[in-house]
Amino acid sequence: MSPPPQESRLRVLKSIAEFRSVRAGLSGSLGFVPTMGYLHEGHVALVRAAREQNDHVGVSVFVNPMQFGPKEDFSRYPRDEDRDLALLAEAGVDLVLMPTVDEMYPAGATTSVDPGALGEVLEGAFRPGHFRGVATIVLKLFEIVRPTRAYFGRKDAQQLVVIRRMVRDLNLDVEIVPMLTVREADGLAMSSRNIYLSPVERESALCLHKALTLAQEMWARGLRDAGTYRARMREVIDSEPSAIIDYVSVADPESLEELDRIQGPALVSMAVRIGRTRLIDNVALGE
Repeated sequence: MSPPPQESRLRVLKSIAEFRSVRAGLSGSLGFVPTMGYLHEGHVALVRAAREQNDHVGVSVFVNPMQFGPKEDFSRYPRDEDRDLALLAEAGVDLVLMPTVDEMYPAGATTSVDPGALGEVLEGAFRPGHFRGVATIVLKLFEIVRPTRAYFGRKDAQQLVVIRRMVRDLNLDVEIVPMLTVREADGLAMSSRNIYLSPVERESALCLHKALTLAQEMWARGLRDAGTYRARMREVIDSEPSAIIDYVSVADPESLEELDRIQGPALVSMAVRIGRTRLIDNVALGE
C-alpha cells in the first residue's frame, strides 16, 4: 500500500467522463469515500483508513437531491468546497469527483434502485424515498468510480445495512468497509448538520449519547427485554425539554425488524429533533 504522500497530488474532476478516463489509468487498489461534503473528522477518519489500505484514494463530494424530501434541508445543507478540498489534500486523497446535479441525473432520467423493506422502516418511515435516493446514488458512484473498497461510517447504520444488502443482491464487486462512529469529546456523534445547533441546542443534543450509554449499561447488566430499553431510553431523551423523538429502536442488525427480546446482536438506534435539527445516532450491542 502507498504511504501518505509528502505533498498534495489531489486531482479534482467535475465530469464523469473525465473521472473514468483518469480511473482507467490507475493500477492497484482504489479506496472510495462517498460524501455530501462539509467534511468533518468522521469523514477524514474514513479517508485515512482508505489511504492505509489502498494504493489510491478517491472521494466524491455531491449533495444528492434524490435523498432529500420536499420539506428537508437540501437548499440549506452546509457547503464549503474550498475547505473540503483543503482537508482532502491534507489527508492524501488522489481523486475527487465533484459532479453537478445535471451530470449525475441527466434530463429525463427515471431509473432508480428500490431497497425494498429495509428502506421503509426507521429512517425510511419518517423520510419516504430517502433510501431509494441513497441506493441509487451509491450504485451510480460505484459504477463511475469502480472502487476496490468503499468506506462508510456506522453512524448512518441503516444506510450501511441498505448498501451492504444492495452489494450482495446485485453482485457488486466492491468490499464495504464499516468504520466506527467518530464522536466529539463529550460523546456527540460528528455530523455535518451539527452546525445547525445553537450553543444551547448543542448541549441538549447530548441526550442522544446519554440514552445510548444507558443502553450499553443495561446490556452489561444482563438486561435483555427490548421494551425496557426503549422505555428507559425514551425517559432519558424526554427529560430534555427541547428534544422530540421520532423513534427509538432496538432491532435485528440485518433485517432491522424490531426485537421483543435481545438474544443476539442488536442495533439500538434513534432519531431525535433538537429545535429544527434532526439528529440520528446508534450503538451496536453484542457484536
